[in-house]
Amino acid sequence: MNLSSLFLILLFCGLSLAQDTVETDVMTEKFNSLETKMMNILSRLENYESRILQLEQKERNTVIFSAGIGVNSPFGPFDTDVTMIYNEMLVNIGNAYSPVTGVFTAPVSGVYFFTMFCHSGGSHRTWLHLYKNNEVILHIHDHPSTDTADNGGNAAFLQLQQNDQVYVRLKANTRVYKASTVTTFSGFLVKQNS
Repeated sequence: MNLSSLFLILLFCGLSLAQDTVETDVMTEKFNSLETKMMNILSRLENYESRILQLEQKERNTVIFSAGIGVNSPFGPFDTDVTMIYNEMLVNIGNAYSPVTGVFTAPVSGVYFFTMFCHSGGSHRTWLHLYKNNEVILHIHDHPSTDTADNGGNAAFLQLQQNDQVYVRLKANTRVYKASTVTTFSGFLVKQNS
């Protein structure tokens, strides 16, 4: 083989190698660009998934209830304390209040706000206690009087642990007026413990 033929062959091989190197560089660049785009998409998907989980958790931990009690009629007196069963549900998001037992059971630990209101006949004594588990937290009390009717109410923020129970009891030998528009028990989760 002569030198010029050898030179032409080497030149051709060099150009082919250079072309392969340029094509490889272009392919590497395209691959890197595609990889970066895929990483961005995955990052955004993880972000969306995290937001969805947060919203689902927030929805699961929404706890709000409000209930009244029965038809318009006197309730009591009884020989013993009686748990009030507020069976006329206005709202029960989270189903933490039982209209069958009258007991609210905390689904999560946190700070809750509770209210209780009542209507009582003026000639009869009324005494309602709000309990947390077996402890009296607050009460509504009305002495017999000559007027025809009185209304009373009370409210409290309570720190509850999961499964703590809150309920209202009518004290023995007292009575209240059952009316779903004035004798009510309500509560909601203010802030969940972290």
